[in-house]
Amino acid sequence: PLRRCGHRSLRMQWRSIVLGLLLLRLGLHLSLWLLFGFGPSLGFYQNLVPFRLGLSVVRQAEAPARPRASGKPSWFDQTWGQRRPAGGDPMMCRRQRPAASSPAGPGYNFLDGFGEYSRKYSAFPEPQRRRMKEAALRMFYFGYENYMEHAFPQDELNPIDCRGRGPDRDNPSNININDVLGNYSLTLIDALDTLAVLGNASEFKRAVKLVTTTVSFNKDSTVQVFEATIRILGSLLSAHMIIMDPAQPFGNMTPDNYDDELLHLARDLAVRLLPAFENTKTGIPHPRVNLKKGVPSTCLNETCTAGAGSLLVEFGILSRLIGDSTFEWVARQAVRALWKLRSDETGLLGNVVNIQTGQWVGRQSGLGAGMDSFYEYLLKSYILFGENEDLEMFNAAYESIQNHLRRGREACNEGEGDPPLYVNVNMFNGQLMNTWIDSLQAFFPGLQVLTGDVEDAICLHAFYYAIWKRFGALPERYNWQLQAPDVMFYPLRPELVESTYLLYQATKNPFYLHVGMDILQSLEKYTKVRCGYATLHHVIDKSKEDRMESFFLSETCKYLYLLFDEDNPLHRSGSKYIFTTEGHILPVDKLFREKPWEDVSSKEEDTAHNSGVLDHKPANSSINCNKVPSERRYALPLKGVYMQQIDQMVGLL
Repeated sequence: PLRRCGHRSLRMQWRSIVLGLLLLRLGLHLSLWLLFGFGPSLGFYQNLVPFRLGLSVVRQAEAPARPRASGKPSWFDQTWGQRRPAGGDPMMCRRQRPAASSPAGPGYNFLDGFGEYSRKYSAFPEPQRRRMKEAALRMFYFGYENYMEHAFPQDELNPIDCRGRGPDRDNPSNININDVLGNYSLTLIDALDTLAVLGNASEFKRAVKLVTTTVSFNKDSTVQVFEATIRILGSLLSAHMIIMDPAQPFGNMTPDNYDDELLHLARDLAVRLLPAFENTKTGIPHPRVNLKKGVPSTCLNETCTAGAGSLLVEFGILSRLIGDSTFEWVARQAVRALWKLRSDETGLLGNVVNIQTGQWVGRQSGLGAGMDSFYEYLLKSYILFGENEDLEMFNAAYESIQNHLRRGREACNEGEGDPPLYVNVNMFNGQLMNTWIDSLQAFFPGLQVLTGDVEDAICLHAFYYAIWKRFGALPERYNWQLQAPDVMFYPLRPELVESTYLLYQATKNPFYLHVGMDILQSLEKYTKVRCGYATLHHVIDKSKEDRMESFFLSETCKYLYLLFDEDNPLHRSGSKYIFTTEGHILPVDKLFREKPWEDVSSKEEDTAHNSGVLDHKPANSSINCNKVPSERRYALPLKGVYMQQIDQMVGLL
């Protein structure tokens, strides 16, 4: 009996120890579950003001999420039920939407430990970051050196055939080529400031010398005003200011005997673009111009909102550098003319307008092609020039976007309902026009970072990243109702990389380094060919087209490199730069708050009018935007439950 009592006592002690260990493990699991999976949002990102600009623009904090009424179908479910493809779609058959009762996980749950998403994304070792930086560097130089060897002085590289490409002289109606290629060494010019950002002073100087000695705009080339402005004019201005910067943050980038040659080229090009603003009853420019002859007689009287309304940054910088108001004036008049045509009911603009009548030809309002950079340049013009008018227009436009384009739950990282998504609507009534979005819209999370609306940016970015994970690229159009691409090609666009980079700068969350690594590895796997990187013709079968657009070097490679280069001069404390819509860097400088063409009295009046611009601090601004709590850098920016929800939405699960 004594032995049995002793054994019973030992068994009771052992059970107590086991029970204690189980309770301890349960407590640990519960704590991690609250932190990574379903716990209340810490709200850290809500008021974050990013990027060391020393200013914040814009939006009041989100209202608390309102849970969806029980039994009421979501907007996504309602739209999903509107139309199903005749005969069914094979991709839908393979990827049925989960039942409403399916578990929301993983986030963090007791069976999954830290959670699939947390395990994958919560850390990014320093040696891996350095390897990715070097990989991005190799990617740029593989494309750049092959262009210089096989294509220069032509505009683009055909990376499969290892040849150059210029305008399609045999087919003037081929605007896909001729809008962009003007027989002016496009890729070299577009890549100038990327060479500086990489710190390659010798090649930057050599490239500047090649441009100033070989490039002429006196060409019988009909180009799109918008493309020539953002790719050529913007790069010439950016490179000129890098050269003239007395601090020389990227190293000694000043060529011997430099005498403003890039600035002179920029002015020459802008003068050749000015005829686009003539003979238009609204002040909205013609979409195309011949660099030698002016506006072609066959030119249509229709243009897109982004094309006509996204010239102000480059034209404004040029005006303020050379003291000639003409360029900024015509660009600003175009913006004002478009703004007056917005809907009285919704405050939205359409995507295509007649420049003579002011009638909307395209009534679709969205964030992608035809609209994107119009919104972007309202905010960036304000940041550069300090004109209150630009900020007021941006704020009004952003409010209309939130009221009429945004669908889904109110808060990104808490509450019930579908993930936030921005859709295409009718500009006059806000009704849904279609169920696709395009890859250009992936720029919008980056713009939201500049507004301080980082929380919303996190959700929209996660949606585009989920599409990338599924296809290894972003299809030009993706139908979120059918969970399938509508337009299959991917021309090496930079928008998702741009937003990834800006979100990393805002949050320092390693999740975005993983996103960048996924993008870089996909590009290497699916687009690298013998002499560069090729457009994907079909994101599913990965067939290719023989074209490497100039923005691959000027934007895609640049943003990938900067994402992994923590020590780049752009990231130093006190550095204030902004990126154009083509990824060219411009300094945020008080010099551009001045109008050298005005007399003293008008300058004083204008200063009084804009007295609050430099010190503008909205209610939701944060003066401690750089003090990111370290514990938030290693939690997912979006809870695992919501990440899985987005993965389900695009057919990954």
